Amino acid sequence: MAKINKTNAARLLDRAGIAYELVPYEVDEEHLAATHVAEQLGEDIRQVFKTLVLRGDRRGIFVCVVPGDGEVDLKKAARVSGNKSAEMLHMKELLPATGYIRGGCSPIGMKKPLPTYIHESAAGFDHIYVSAGVRGLQLKLAPADLVRFCGATLCDLL
Repeated sequence: MAKINKTNAARLLDRAGIAYELVPYEVDEEHLAATHVAEQLGEDIRQVFKTLVLRGDRRGIFVCVVPGDGEVDLKKAARVSGNKSAEMLHMKELLPATGYIRGGCSPIGMKKPLPTYIHESAAGFDHIYVSAGVRGLQLKLAPADLVRFCGATLCDLL
């Protein structure tokens, strides 16, 4: 088996003493969607979460982590984050704002801590998957550990 290189997100979890598993998958540049990741992992799409970065009109950039088959409700996201409105961050702003690229954006280890909101359905699973910070690698961890590490809020975002 090929050696899996640890990402910054994995090293941060190591330092915090949080248990996780690095799970590789085959990247398809044409299909970066979470549905593809879930298929590759053979996992329930509801347990494979995607990390979305948004900009609010009042409080700036924030993060929403939602099930792979879900679409974030911008009104709900704005409300929970203390904004009147919110929109997805433009692709060209993603790397400078977070240090991550599309398809490899992790809620862990962004350039600076951002307010993070995780869909409440995560709490119903013993483990979920989020990006490890690069395309082709997921972190499998307990949702409570992710919430605690990110200082996140569990809420309805769909």
